[in-house]
Amino acid sequence: MARNLLPIFALLLGTAFLLAGNGLHGLLLPMRGSMEGFSSASLGLLGTSWASGFVLGCLLAPRLVKRIGHVRAFSAFAAGAAIVALLTGLLVDPIAWIVLRALTGFSMAAVFMVIESWLNERSTNDSRGMVFSLYMTITYVAIVAGQMSIATGNISTPTFFMIAGILYCMALLPTAVSSAVSPSPLREVRLDLKGLYRNSPVACVSIFLIGVANGAFGTLGPVFAAQVGLAEGAVASLMSVTIFAGAVAQFPAGRLSDRVDRRYVLAAVAALAGTVGILMMVTVATDLTVLFVLIALYGAASYTLYPIAVAHANDFARSEDFVKVSGGLLLLYGIGTIVGPTIGGPAMDAGGPHAIFAVTLVSHLSIAVYAILRSRRRAAVPDADKEAFKTLPSVRVATQQGIHLDPRANVESPSEPGPSDRQSSAA
Repeated sequence: MARNLLPIFALLLGTAFLLAGNGLHGLLLPMRGSMEGFSSASLGLLGTSWASGFVLGCLLAPRLVKRIGHVRAFSAFAAGAAIVALLTGLLVDPIAWIVLRALTGFSMAAVFMVIESWLNERSTNDSRGMVFSLYMTITYVAIVAGQMSIATGNISTPTFFMIAGILYCMALLPTAVSSAVSPSPLREVRLDLKGLYRNSPVACVSIFLIGVANGAFGTLGPVFAAQVGLAEGAVASLMSVTIFAGAVAQFPAGRLSDRVDRRYVLAAVAALAGTVGILMMVTVATDLTVLFVLIALYGAASYTLYPIAVAHANDFARSEDFVKVSGGLLLLYGIGTIVGPTIGGPAMDAGGPHAIFAVTLVSHLSIAVYAILRSRRRAAVPDADKEAFKTLPSVRVATQQGIHLDPRANVESPSEPGPSDRQSSAA
């Protein structure tokens, strides 16, 4: 293990600083904006702007990185994120924040693509699973650590904006002083959304709707918590509990989906998320225990849906199409995260803070209904032919380059027909 981790230690350390800064800055903006009296619609546009920049970064960054190299790209975009973090502390204005947030999204996409491609090249087929798991662990822990740091100070001052900028800059140091050789140019993922829908209509529709729900809650969850009267530390804890609950619940839900038609599991988990959404709509935030139990259930359900839907899509795909399928689903998820905050902000302005869960409720119940309807139109994949479930990050930090890190991306093409060849086409 030490031999495998030593070449990537500097990169993983830089990743931890980067994600901590990203977690802090991403939570700080809606909380500070809510304190400043920004409308929920404008705060929702922060998420829309970030997601738009991130999707554009995923599409355009490979060419930029190819032109200037990995180390320069990493340094330039991490420094850009630091500059934006500091500017948002200086320019406390909703329009300025919306514009700057798009730049952060683009920069983060470029930086994550560099990190993931770098980790991929430094991994062997034997160590890839360990590196992938370690990268996911760092993702969860660093983001939560950045979020929870808000509980230690006062968000009305510029302090946390400066801390976020410092963390982004600290991410530069490990790779800047490392003697590791830069990796090869980024590999572009060819997307085929029509073919992806033919492969699995349930996965395509579900992934988009999951993006809508997660994008809405991920951006406006802190606004909801602040508007119902939670203290700053409680807001950070609420968002962190959601992430951790989603991470913990992935394995048992995924194992169940390996034994039962994934569409039934997808429908059941989505229905649970929708039910918790209803309860959140009528819950008064006077009993913190009840609120945190409900939000943990919400996170366990909502952040488990994405990997189940991805696994279902891969059940019907050939192993050599794993990268193409996963890249297309990631793009659909990104588009959903653009739509979600755009809808959620005006909904909260019109119906109050609890209206955010009306948006997630509609998305989750739509997933449940569509999954059940499609289960009557297409036969389930036999258990023996199912792709083994793998946990995936429940937060929006993954890019197409990260798909290559997944051990399934390196499975040799089978000589026998895959499940997609044995199953009838989608009706």
